[in-house]
Amino acid sequence: MPGMPAWAWWLLLLWNAATTALYGFDKLMAKMGRRRVREATLLWATFLCGCVGAWCGMSLFRHKTQKGSFRWRAIVLTLLNPLWLVLWWAWHAR
Repeated sequence: MPGMPAWAWWLLLLWNAATTALYGFDKLMAKMGRRRVREATLLWATFLCGCVGAWCGMSLFRHKTQKGSFRWRAIVLTLLNPLWLVLWWAWHAR
């Protein structure tokens, strides 16, 4: 079974960086009192292989850390995240 191709790792890195930036953008909009990114969009970005970026964004920008309802949904989506399947596949392909 072959390992995961390099482009797939780059795609995961890019997606997680974009997810972190999305959380930062939402925090900036909140500070400026402007229109925000929908929570559903943040959660979809978290679920679609962006869980590492989401948690980095929450920590780095101190964003959505106090909102319990968002936090528990982020935890559940992280646990259900397809990234775990990708990592398992990459680990077993060695």
